[in-house]
Amino acid sequence: MNRESFAAGERLVSPAYVRQGCEARRSHEHLVRLLLEKGKCPEDGWDESTLELFLHELAIMDSNNFLGNCGVGEREGRVASALVARRHYRFIHGIGRSGDISAVQPKAAGSSLLNKITNSLVLDIIKLAGVHTVTNCFVVPMATGMSLTLCFLTLRHRRPKAKYIIWPRIDQKSCFKSMITAGFEPVVIENVLEGDELRTDLEAVEAKVRELGPDHILCVHSTTSCFAPRVPDRLEELAVICADYGIPHVVNNAYGVQSSKCMHLIQQGARVGRIDAFVQSLDKNFMVPVGGAIIAGFNDSFIQEISKMYPGRASASPSLDVLITLLSLGSNGYKKLLKERKEMFSYLSSQLKKLSETYNERLLHTPHNPISLAMTLKTLGEDEDKAVTQLGSMLFTRQVSGASPPCIC
Repeated sequence: MNRESFAAGERLVSPAYVRQGCEARRSHEHLVRLLLEKGKCPEDGWDESTLELFLHELAIMDSNNFLGNCGVGEREGRVASALVARRHYRFIHGIGRSGDISAVQPKAAGSSLLNKITNSLVLDIIKLAGVHTVTNCFVVPMATGMSLTLCFLTLRHRRPKAKYIIWPRIDQKSCFKSMITAGFEPVVIENVLEGDELRTDLEAVEAKVRELGPDHILCVHSTTSCFAPRVPDRLEELAVICADYGIPHVVNNAYGVQSSKCMHLIQQGARVGRIDAFVQSLDKNFMVPVGGAIIAGFNDSFIQEISKMYPGRASASPSLDVLITLLSLGSNGYKKLLKERKEMFSYLSSQLKKLSETYNERLLHTPHNPISLAMTLKTLGEDEDKAVTQLGSMLFTRQVSGASPPCIC
């Protein structure tokens, strides 16, 4: 309702009551105006009524929700099920255009605005989490692996002679497949054991760069978040190698936004050397459904180049989910979750240490991994592989998920 509507309402209800309702409406609108003006995550989370008001007002800016709209094209936001329409808050057009996932759609001003605001809020949160000099990012409706592939395909146009990607080993299939899918040959660099930790072999990385030749290397593909006893790569040193040899550097930061240590490594790597892009999962860092990622970087034009590489329009669902989540939490709510995660990790570490000692096992000393823990399982005996699988099964049937053999090896 606008001012004229409220004035008309005063003929039906006491003007004093209407004015009170008008002031209440303005309090909601004030929050929306601040969001649009600043483009930053509000400090305090919004209540659901403000959120739904905002989303409904954005939705009616899309042509499929115009009263009397007559769409005669092939893509007019038609939805057969009212339940599906409500599930998506009637944002049917998706985001982007055929040439750029970040472009504005003439038929969907509301969806386009949603996309721009979401990217702006996510950029604000990445800075808050520790990467202060990041310049641009965008939400892409693909999980981490395919988002890494998109980065590699973009680099292909810049480095036509490149055939190889140098990759310090991390035992996760999606990381490996992201390079294969892009058409490149992963050059696996085995890690070195330092104490209990598996760490980046920098000498082997540099030796391989010299052997293959910088022009034949698409990029170095490093990792922050990982399972212990593997620890985050030596990002600063890798970034310096990449800068010295003129090789791009792409970082898999899948679940690293929640870790101040991982974000600090990225910030420092960009400060002392070269990091072209870093990719993080939406579900792992923002507690939304699987299916989205954030591609971010320190060179605005390169991140725009990646967004233009995405073919066609894209689903708005991941953007909508993370927008609702961040506006519900506010920056204070998100910071609280980061603090609680650190506290829970410390508690888990102390309790797992006690448990391991009770059964004559040992919690591995992996201080450089701020996310994952590992303990020995020597008491399982000769049939260790089978016993580890059985232990994982027993934990799962007792509703303990996530403690897979790589985590408790």
